[in-house]
Amino acid sequence: MSTSTIKSSIEAMVTPYLNEQGFELVDIEYIKEGSNWFLRIFVDKDGGIDIDECGRISEFVSEQLDKNDPISGAYFLEVSSPGAERPLKKPEDVVKAIGKHVFITTYEPVDGSKEFEGLLVSFDGVQAVIRVGKKQHTLPYAKVASARLAIVF
Repeated sequence: MSTSTIKSSIEAMVTPYLNEQGFELVDIEYIKEGSNWFLRIFVDKDGGIDIDECGRISEFVSEQLDKNDPISGAYFLEVSSPGAERPLKKPEDVVKAIGKHVFITTYEPVDGSKEFEGLLVSFDGVQAVIRVGKKQHTLPYAKVASARLAIVF
């Protein structure tokens, strides 16, 4: 089974439970580090998620993985918060980040740069407007390689 198929299968398996419990599935990673495979599930909720909630979700996911067995080899399961600099994977995530400090990279230069860190002013699903200092940049969403919340020091 391909990595994307595994991730899709797990997403379909856990999303109904997470939504029912008031959690949001932020991301799923299935990656090899050294000789080991890791299945990482990042979950959040309004106000943040604590270690006990991660443990409860991990138990549920583990039971579902044992029942449905979408991964043939050995792996380590990790359930955690996405952290303060959470990734903005879906357009809905970007919408929720309007008015917040973000870091965005693009596939190709826009206004002479491929990295932008500043206040996300707006997002209409097609373009994101970010204010960096006193200058605003309009970034076509199709050119966004990655986006995440950023902490201001």
